[in-house]
Amino acid sequence: MRHRKRGRHLNRNASHRRSLFRNLTRALITHEKIVTTVPKAKELRPIVEKIITLAKKANAVTAGAAGKGDAEEKKARVQALHYRRQAMALLGPTHGTGIWDKKDETTGDTVLKKLFREIGPRFADRPGGYTRILKQHYRRLGDASPTAVIELLKSGEKKVQLKAKQPVAPTAPAPVAPEPAPAAPETPAT
Repeated sequence: MRHRKRGRHLNRNASHRRSLFRNLTRALITHEKIVTTVPKAKELRPIVEKIITLAKKANAVTAGAAGKGDAEEKKARVQALHYRRQAMALLGPTHGTGIWDKKDETTGDTVLKKLFREIGPRFADRPGGYTRILKQHYRRLGDASPTAVIELLKSGEKKVQLKAKQPVAPTAPAPVAPEPAPAAPETPAT
């Protein structure tokens, strides 16, 4: 039994799993939408959301200390650097992880810069749930595993929530028709 053993093994050892999720995370931050298998997407979601939360915290700390004096701003920059280093530890070495535009030209940014400059501020007002997993109807060629698209939400986008079920209004009882009076028994004619 696998009580208290969370997470999927995905037929990999621990170091291979860590490398897999680092690569998937970098790809998701770079492209903001990737196609992978459903189990990998479900395991990737918490990792990506923790990293985005670090970027969001760094943005909130620096924005909160703006205009409060040099000492406060320096303290905020140190705290933001701490969050950046925590994200670096989760992402692994980011050397060579440049962001490329559609014309195959480098933008000069790395995954870490994009995370802290664009994605963190984008979700500043959102309390969580930065990703969306959409299952696809076709399976992957080769092993026929189910595929899914995992993507980051756009700026200001809200997740669609089902309408709350309205309580059923009590129905008024149907009007009761008066019962007909019992007919008098017929007497035989003599």
